[in-house]
Amino acid sequence: MKILEIEKLNLGFNCENGFRQALYDVSLTLNRGEMLALVGESGCGKTVSAMSILRLLPKNAAITSGAITFESQDILQLKPRDMQHIRGAKIALIPQDPMTSLNPLYTVGDQLLEVIKIHQGLKGKEAFEKAVEAFEKVQIPSAHERLRAYPHEFSGGMKQRAIIAMALACNAEILIADEPTTALDVTIQAQIMDLIENIKKEHDTAILLITHDLALVREQADRIAVMYAGRIVESAPAEEFFAHPAHPYSVALLNSIPSNKGKPLETITGQPPSIQQSIAGCKFHPRCRNCMEICTKEVPQNYPAGVNHFSACFLCDKK
Repeated sequence: MKILEIEKLNLGFNCENGFRQALYDVSLTLNRGEMLALVGESGCGKTVSAMSILRLLPKNAAITSGAITFESQDILQLKPRDMQHIRGAKIALIPQDPMTSLNPLYTVGDQLLEVIKIHQGLKGKEAFEKAVEAFEKVQIPSAHERLRAYPHEFSGGMKQRAIIAMALACNAEILIADEPTTALDVTIQAQIMDLIENIKKEHDTAILLITHDLALVREQADRIAVMYAGRIVESAPAEEFFAHPAHPYSVALLNSIPSNKGKPLETITGQPPSIQQSIAGCKFHPRCRNCMEICTKEVPQNYPAGVNHFSACFLCDKK
């Protein structure tokens, strides 16, 4: 069942040298109990897409068209006060850097209790019990004692668990995880991903996972959406995507993942374009091995590449 839909979202930034577009007709759907992985290189527009959902954009950002529908209402049309009832309570964020996401001057428990008070309306013993329950769900040992600790007394992995606990305490229906394993070692990365997967299954939570690491989501994502230079260039069920990637950029990303099959590690030549650059046609064509003349002049539409599988590449145009 669909819980969130982004329809043809266009967004840009007012820079010193004029308006620069960053997102181009971004369209995504997210279903209950589903993990959708939004992948791509740094700077491609993943995080700004997510921040559009939460209405947490920089002051110089401007959404020029599109809609973001949650519970039959367009988030982009809501007043700030109405948005406050959704942000945190119904759509929660696991931010990119757990090391700086907690206030060092307050105990982790105080920060969790504040979230519970604001979004659940609980106080006193009832709120404290809710906080303990949230800590126990994310497998933080000695929950009563750890609630009285300060952020500097937590490891990176424990801080990330505490932030996830805040989302659980509010019973959020959508969890946006923005590079949730950044700066964590491999073992802790796996634990955090398993925790997010368990939350999805136990609470039927919809997960929007933002990452550049395809290997990280290979086993857990239900669907994959690949973003390049502000556009969704491919979307598919995860199993279909990894078995039959259709867009040259997706193929290049998968070929750049280290494997134990003796295959040489490939790289993608060149650099992703900045929003300051103007590139005609498909924005990937300067780096694409399959570039054709039409790619330098026209922007490809989404062509079917399989069941519920779409690719914005002229190679998939079967007409």
